[in-house]
Amino acid sequence: MAEHFDKERLLAKFKELGIESDTIDHPEVFTVEAMMPYVDHLPGAHCKNLFLKDKKKQLYLVSCIHDRDFKLNDLAKKISASGGLRFADESILFENLGVKQGCVTAYALVNDIKGNVNFYVDSDLVNDTHEKVWFHPISNAASTALTPKDFVKFVEATGHKINTVEF
Repeated sequence: MAEHFDKERLLAKFKELGIESDTIDHPEVFTVEAMMPYVDHLPGAHCKNLFLKDKKKQLYLVSCIHDRDFKLNDLAKKISASGGLRFADESILFENLGVKQGCVTAYALVNDIKGNVNFYVDSDLVNDTHEKVWFHPISNAASTALTPKDFVKFVEATGHKINTVEF
């Protein structure tokens, strides 16, 4: 099995794709609340990411603006998940995205080489509402920004489809 991407390989992948990125290092954080004091002064949308599964064991990565408030049952209906959504186990997370809890990020789609994960993204992250979108670069001790256009380019380069959700 190929080794999972880490922060350095991810940043090199951006360069390979001709994508400019901005990265800032900060202390390791495990929640959005812990992250915000380090990044809220930076322009753009800061994101939270949920790794979920449904009753039929379909896997979903959902990325949205950090302060979006919603119920998993409502989200399940929007994305047509079977039997509701719940958080997937950390072992499933690591097997599919190569990250642990606290490091979930849309950039980890680069590690989903089998294409097991369905990706859903807040429509405001890809429609140029924000100058930049910020995610952890595989490591929760940093944050990396791309333009929405480059974010879409990156996701498509991983072989994943951009499925948008209105929150």
